[in-house]
Amino acid sequence: MSLPQNHPVRDFAPGSPERARLIDELKHQRANPRWILPVINGRKVDTGTSTEMREPHAHARVLGTYSSAGAAEADAAIKAAVDARHDWARTSPASRRAVFLRAAELLAGPFNARLLAATMLQQSKTVFQSEIDASCELIDFLRFNVAFSEQIEAMQPLSTAAERNRLEHRPLDGFVFAASPFNFTAIAGNLALAPALMGNTVVWKPSERSVYSAAFLMDLFEAAGLPPGVINMLPAENPAPIGDSVFASEHLAGVHFTGSTAAFDRIWRTVGGNVSAYRSYPRLVGETGGKDFVFAHASADIDALVTALVRGAFDYQGQKCSAASRAYIPLSLWKPVIERLTEIVRSLTMGDVTDLSNFMGAVIDHRSYAQISSFLDYAASAPGHRRIAGAAPSDKDGWFIPPTVIACDNPKSRLMTEEIFGPVLALYAYPDAKLEETLALVDQSTPYALTGAIFAQDQAVIERLSLALMDAAGNFYINDKPTGAVVGRQPFGGGRRSGTNDKAGSPFNLLRWTSPRTVKETWVPPRSHLYPHMA
Repeated sequence: MSLPQNHPVRDFAPGSPERARLIDELKHQRANPRWILPVINGRKVDTGTSTEMREPHAHARVLGTYSSAGAAEADAAIKAAVDARHDWARTSPASRRAVFLRAAELLAGPFNARLLAATMLQQSKTVFQSEIDASCELIDFLRFNVAFSEQIEAMQPLSTAAERNRLEHRPLDGFVFAASPFNFTAIAGNLALAPALMGNTVVWKPSERSVYSAAFLMDLFEAAGLPPGVINMLPAENPAPIGDSVFASEHLAGVHFTGSTAAFDRIWRTVGGNVSAYRSYPRLVGETGGKDFVFAHASADIDALVTALVRGAFDYQGQKCSAASRAYIPLSLWKPVIERLTEIVRSLTMGDVTDLSNFMGAVIDHRSYAQISSFLDYAASAPGHRRIAGAAPSDKDGWFIPPTVIACDNPKSRLMTEEIFGPVLALYAYPDAKLEETLALVDQSTPYALTGAIFAQDQAVIERLSLALMDAAGNFYINDKPTGAVVGRQPFGGGRRSGTNDKAGSPFNLLRWTSPRTVKETWVPPRSHLYPHMA
């Protein structure tokens, strides 16, 4: 069974048709603020509340408002999902696949500029970062998940001349709760669509920081023919009442989550505390935090290394769970690496993402701005830290934190061990002779194990580093940055405190949303209880 091809990444060069369409759509969305309502059983529900959505890079600009869901809406969404499960679970797999293949084609066509523009405006992504996310990755999730579901359906047991055996890949017995982050539109879409493709119904709470693009996703699913109640969207300024209702429901069958480690810990504890009240044991699938590394050997190609550090740390303002935020550089390479890195970082442009010449936009909101700034303040006041590159943050027009590189004398500094989720890269210079000790630091100094990269030229060295860091990252890159996993090529997920490693973008994730039933059909059943040895 063949897999689809990854959707091609466009360059949006001046004069290109995709650039012209995008610019028109950006202007249209800015000129037409949107009012977004929760979607329950296919109906939009006004809760009587109003929360503004603003552009992070131009926070005076209001994109629109949304009506915030609460406990009553959560209860209604749960009921809608439970009721819709009967028909959706009995819909043929081929018909379910057709919905999401149609969604992929709609996204590749008339919905493309809409979702790209929405992602740029509310999530402050540059055109390239939006293209690889809201266009290519989401289209790939839709197409590849369909192909993976066909592979799963083809996984059947042996039959004999006397019997036929089969596996029916049923959905889970209840509803799935999908809780998505702000930073990837594709992840938000996949958290809801992957369980739905396998016959589940979903209560989806998008991040309060990305409700705008989430509403366009719901438009896409509805246009593709998704029946009412299969995915119910609950935007919420305060997510606590929704969680209270979801985790108290006996029908909770699974959680599909991407977000902070602390939030997933709370979910796990709550589900564990309520486990005897559920009709079935909920499946918990989570991708959480990261403190992702780049480790350079003395044989590393300096230009390739520095390019990976810049792109890995500062693409999308470092707001990727896979972003490079700590790097280990041998003293023998320190001077040329720092010189080249400083030169490039100082040249990076930052500003309104609708100016397509900018390399970076703003961080997502004031809360993120304050958190990242606190790390910079700590580095400025604590001994053993030296700023190599980076200007002062400014919140005058947007939540702008310039790309910052900080050298740390202590490899266990907060900057080297704690997740920052912003454009801050911490560096540690290690003595070339202390290779093994430094590898142990990489492996053991943080609780996370999401992504990591090594740079070396000698294949024996590559093998040595790979074995030493076997458990340090679920996605491991050799001579490349630790970001940019592609559906179907680098299934994504990490271990330790980075999540359950169920590998989004692969059949492994979809298998979590099925509860197979084994069916044995005997052609000529025995008619006597006696066995031959009893004669």
